[in-house]
Amino acid sequence: MRPTLLRLANASGPLPLSVSQASVQLIPPIPLYRRLLRAHRLLPADMRYMGDSYVKSEFRLTRTIDNPLHIIGFLSQWKIYLDEIESSLIRPDGRKQGQAVKWRGKKLDMGAFEKLSTEQVGQLYELMHATKDVWKSPEQIEQEAKSAGVSPVDPNDPTTAGNS
Repeated sequence: MRPTLLRLANASGPLPLSVSQASVQLIPPIPLYRRLLRAHRLLPADMRYMGDSYVKSEFRLTRTIDNPLHIIGFLSQWKIYLDEIESSLIRPDGRKQGQAVKWRGKKLDMGAFEKLSTEQVGQLYELMHATKDVWKSPEQIEQEAKSAGVSPVDPNDPTTAGNS
């Protein structure tokens, strides 16, 4: 058999080789949705809120999809995400860790990065800059503001609220 471009192309994620393998790995949409929301309960409150709202909006947007390939791709990617969350939030002995477990996700692999369009790379860059201060404490932000020569403004403080 001659290698063709189609055979040499890599999938963006690990795809099942047959429908029977896909059916073993896939979870029906409603149980998958519920398991995702249950897994988010162990995340910190702000990450849980963001994750829950994203899951709800994605499932709502894809409710009317008819294409079986899109449905399988959608369910398989959410199953991969669920497996990653569950494996990082559950200890090896099988007991769940306490509330507000730190979970930072994983790095974007180069294969997936290379498949992004230029618009998607731009959006990822903007997201990176918009979220870089999310995990800093208020003390760290205040210290950085002082070192930059900027006075931090507290919107709840009436003495500094009008000085911005």
